[in-house]
Amino acid sequence: LGGSFCYSQQKKVTYDINRLLKENKLVKAYPRQTVAEVTYGSKQGLTTAGILWLKNVNFKTGIIDVDLRGRDVFQQSFLGIAFHGVDTTTNDVIYFRPFNFQTTDTLRRKHTVQYISEPDFPWDKLRKEHPLVYENAVNPFPLADAWFHARIVVNADNIVVYVDHSHQPSLTVKKLNNRQSG
Repeated sequence: LGGSFCYSQQKKVTYDINRLLKENKLVKAYPRQTVAEVTYGSKQGLTTAGILWLKNVNFKTGIIDVDLRGRDVFQQSFLGIAFHGVDTTTNDVIYFRPFNFQTTDTLRRKHTVQYISEPDFPWDKLRKEHPLVYENAVNPFPLADAWFHARIVVNADNIVVYVDHSHQPSLTVKKLNNRQSG
């Protein structure tokens, strides 16, 4: 996860997640979850397995701008932004599979950005019951281990994802629940 991101509702708020970690303003989803600071080139960020929540932030609708960097390791690099969270099992997530960004397999490439709504709509249920509706290929295709920018537009009824400042969305989906904040 990139060193800073912002979301907008009425106003723009920018967060430096490395500083939030040092100031104990992030909440780990799991007691034994490890969080480490990382530097890649000129950018800093955090790496973890699990969700990190921002303390005292209640997101409703707006734009989430975030820089992300994955790894080119098959089935081992999943990057996501959770929002409208009730807890670690009830939330909405937009996530990316960077190991599929540059694949020559056209079906796998269409599994690069996905929306899920836990617990009722996990990825496997959505893929089985609504193939290629809640996931799509990213456009443009970044390198799997390169930084890329994601803009996630969260509206009351739908979510739109743009990658690397493209004017064409990589994913447009209808929200699958009635949660309006979290």
